[in-house]
Amino acid sequence: MRKLELIIPPVVLMGIFAIGMWLLSVQLPKQALFANGSTLAAATIAMIGVIIALSGVQAFRKASTTVNPLEPQEASTLVNTGVYRITRNPMYLGFLLILVGFGVLLQSVYSLALCLGFILYMNRFQIEPEERFLEAQFSNEFVQYKKEVRRWI
Repeated sequence: MRKLELIIPPVVLMGIFAIGMWLLSVQLPKQALFANGSTLAAATIAMIGVIIALSGVQAFRKASTTVNPLEPQEASTLVNTGVYRITRNPMYLGFLLILVGFGVLLQSVYSLALCLGFILYMNRFQIEPEERFLEAQFSNEFVQYKKEVRRWI
């Protein structure tokens, strides 16, 4: 299974899951998740996701470290300030919220269930390998950071 690690860029993976969510929504019955205001709810959730993800990118750029999720060994700095005080993976959390917003827009519980698949995939094939590299590179500093800040929220 290691050959699946760090192979698909997370933003591409988010797109793949979004397509899967849409396909489910057109094949299976819709549910009224929000009787009124579903578009506003979906847009709000997705916008929060965009803001969180961009905050993560901004923190990496400010620290002059790599934003490339496929090359975690290139990390030059352990970023643990800003949004990284709340979540170790703000970019992935942002992507998840964008998918949740999309699922709400689609009015499909089945589509929202795919968000769990996104979390499971990201944990196993993206976050765990990244964290192995970070622990090797930043040792005790990263171990302490993991104790203080949760993976998602």
